[in-house]
Amino acid sequence: MPKASDVKKNTAVEYNNGVYIIRDIERSVPQGRAGGSIYRMRMYDVVTGSKIDEVFKDSDNLNLADLARNQVMFSYADGDEYVFMDTEDYTPYSLDKATIADELLFITEDTQGLQVLIVDDKPVSIELPSAVEMVIVETDPSIKGASASARTKPAILSTGLTIQVPEYIASGEKVKINTTDHKFMSRADK
Repeated sequence: MPKASDVKKNTAVEYNNGVYIIRDIERSVPQGRAGGSIYRMRMYDVVTGSKIDEVFKDSDNLNLADLARNQVMFSYADGDEYVFMDTEDYTPYSLDKATIADELLFITEDTQGLQVLIVDDKPVSIELPSAVEMVIVETDPSIKGASASARTKPAILSTGLTIQVPEYIASGEKVKINTTDHKFMSRADK
């Protein structure tokens, strides 16, 4: 059983006689406490989709739920349902748009390294790779002679996500983005 301080996002835990996926974790260290951190976790029930916010001390133990991860690729969207195909046995997994709204900002038809999280034979979430490559569809023109350490400018990616990029990046270029903090990492390899 891991402690609350060891648990990461998209972890499935057994809590209050149900299975929950942790979507967000916020750590705080209250003043005046003897070194104890507090973890606020936003969790979603995998069956009903209901949301709860819970607070745990860093030393609290959590029970991990039985969780499977399968490699998938994005297949198609059908209204508010997004269908992903298992890359080994071609099993389709449907997920609701509201469930994976944050992940959709990084998913295109050619996104590699996606995994579907399965709890009790039911797909509950998509796990992104640590970095993805995406095309910039709109940004200010590049500035000749701009250095890598110079100022940044906003750039809109093919999924609608807006990030800050160095001034030397132009529209149409493929860039690598960190999916955790939504930041530009580098130009993509050609």
